[in-house]
Amino acid sequence: MLQVDSDEFLDAKSSSRRERALRARSRRDNPPNPQTLPAVRPLPRWAKGDAADGAGSAFFAGAGIAHLDQLLRAGEGGGEPVFSGALRQRLALKAAATCARLARLREDEAALRDAEHLGGAVVETSPAGRLHRLWRYFAHRPMRFDAATLSIVAEHVGRPSAVDGERLAESFRQTTVASADNPLATAAGASAAAMHDLAAGPGVEAEILALWLADAALAQKLGWQAPVPLLATVIAHPVLRRAPNGRRPRPGDRDWSNALASAYALAAREAVDLAVDLSRRAEKLCDAAPKLRAKGAERVIEMLLADDCVGPARAAKYAKLSDRSSRRLFDRLVELGAARELTGRSSFRLYGL
Repeated sequence: MLQVDSDEFLDAKSSSRRERALRARSRRDNPPNPQTLPAVRPLPRWAKGDAADGAGSAFFAGAGIAHLDQLLRAGEGGGEPVFSGALRQRLALKAAATCARLARLREDEAALRDAEHLGGAVVETSPAGRLHRLWRYFAHRPMRFDAATLSIVAEHVGRPSAVDGERLAESFRQTTVASADNPLATAAGASAAAMHDLAAGPGVEAEILALWLADAALAQKLGWQAPVPLLATVIAHPVLRRAPNGRRPRPGDRDWSNALASAYALAAREAVDLAVDLSRRAEKLCDAAPKLRAKGAERVIEMLLADDCVGPARAAKYAKLSDRSSRRLFDRLVELGAARELTGRSSFRLYGL
């Protein structure tokens, strides 16, 4: 089973102790500055059309994805904004919770968040927890569409023996060539091909894999640093259900291309709204940095910007703080309005933007 350590989100590109030391020195000398944060604008009103409008769905999907693409390139030097990690991981949580419902699993967002951030990455998790780890893991690194990667995906959706990684990889390559420069066509073709190749097995697991593959294909076509969980976050939304039977769209449907465009129109709109909110919260967090006296505060700020949430125990380990100092630091961040406590509990708390 693929082991995912949450700290890996912060150090995935490290290749040596020297590189980590240089980055640490840079963080101390150049803490996040709210003045360098990009101004994230909401989606224009004209681009917020009816996602269920079949005729205009491709237009609204294109407008939303183009706006999201611009947002992901709005950071310093044309890179991603500092809160992009938190954006991806919060969307990953939502995607996992939706997929869990599709698979008739009982975990909701709160349960998935607790299992991942309180249980520890090395602890064996539930089927829903594996789905969460799938979305988390592939939302923070560039994608490679090879047999090994697709086999890992199949393992996390519970179908390791039913997936021919080589066949799926070849189907994806053919879809990419056929769709040329059309990202939506690439996503639709890749997901439909996956459903066709997996038709012999249980439908819901194949559907989850196809939804993941659509997002990964879209990200590769647009040149994003890593996939952004989008399609699975909205696929069960009532507005996307088709008359007359009210059935949700599935990648194997005859009109899947239109349904996918409608889903991406809605997903991009919600992702941009979330990014606008996170950008404001990130600005408050960075503005609070000079007011924090704890030596490891910069590291904790990085953790909050990079993930959905952080627990005091993990922050203490990563930032080399005592447990008491870590808890006091989070209390101070909440007091300054720079972070939120997400669980509503008096113990085993988790904090995020």
